[in-house]
Amino acid sequence: MIGVRVTVPVACFRKGLAREYLETEPLPPPSTCYGFLLSLVGETDRESHTGCRVAPEIVAAEGPSVVLRTVWRIKNKNSLPGTSNNKTPDYQQLLTGIDLVIWLDSSEEEKEGNTLESRVRASLWNPVEIERFGGLSLGESTHLVDEVSEFDASSEKRGQIFLQAEKGRLTLPVWVDHVGSAGTVYVTGDLREASAGPPPVDQMPRVRAP
Repeated sequence: MIGVRVTVPVACFRKGLAREYLETEPLPPPSTCYGFLLSLVGETDRESHTGCRVAPEIVAAEGPSVVLRTVWRIKNKNSLPGTSNNKTPDYQQLLTGIDLVIWLDSSEEEKEGNTLESRVRASLWNPVEIERFGGLSLGESTHLVDEVSEFDASSEKRGQIFLQAEKGRLTLPVWVDHVGSAGTVYVTGDLREASAGPPPVDQMPRVRAP
């Protein structure tokens, strides 16, 4: 298992059903963390490391604050994007000063060969050998990451971690259907005070396609 510490100046982890008022989750869902890790190692096939377990732990965040922004949409195919009724004002919640740890375990990963855990560790130790493109974001593409490093287990910084619970009070996606919603996979869990050291593997959400 590896812990990846990530800091992000500004981000929104949008609730899946939010529309005109874009609410944010208190921490990035496992699906968002999984996509971030794939981007970190330069992997474009999001099914390549299904079966791994990902648990986000929020250490610090300020907010939420609310901003008014213009959102592009497609309502009239005869109008250009961002013009006429193909744009609409929306309110969005933002978190700032985000400091979190993404715990990753690949012991149940379905891929043979290099696991996501080994690839993430290699990217942190030798970043010059990683082939990737574009900015590294957590959440929306404009929410660029500031720092990424391997989490120091001796660090006194601890926060709240999302772990699975059959009757949990928080429902987050582990897999998102970007075309519709029928293929989105959710898990229920709770935010718990993080203990010293890695979390229990069997309570970490498992990334799985429908």
